[in-house]
Amino acid sequence: MTSTKQAVAPGRGADARPFTLWREVLTAYAAPALTAGAAGFATGQSGLVLAAFTSIAGTSAVVAYLLGAWLRHGGRPRRWTTALPRPVLTGLLAAGTTASAALLGWFAAGWLPAHTAVPTAEWLDRLRLDLPVSAALATTIVTLRWRAAIGRRHA
Repeated sequence: MTSTKQAVAPGRGADARPFTLWREVLTAYAAPALTAGAAGFATGQSGLVLAAFTSIAGTSAVVAYLLGAWLRHGGRPRRWTTALPRPVLTGLLAAGTTASAALLGWFAAGWLPAHTAVPTAEWLDRLRLDLPVSAALATTIVTLRWRAAIGRRHA
């Protein structure tokens, strides 16, 4: 017996889950908060537990929101975002957001104590690592999920 459905790769069917921005942002916050928080709790690192729910998860959520909104572009994807191969698009966007987050972390860790009442603290030094790693992971996941959701109808 033959099927009338077109054969597609697993997880890439015509009825694939649509790209829903609020769901992506929620996942981008919850996943790193829970995993990094659990790791910090298990190893007794209170700084990591605090960072898990603030700088790590917060960066992931902000990047997921900004990138997801930009990729959706009012429901009409930009031509080059659908024309590029998925790994190339993901790599380009991840490199850009990671570099931006690294610059922001470096700037914030040095500028905040010098120009505000925020005291020099260990968490400021964590920004130099937390922000770029969180941005890279969030960008990669959101880009791949977005491309899977739009499927071949725009390719």
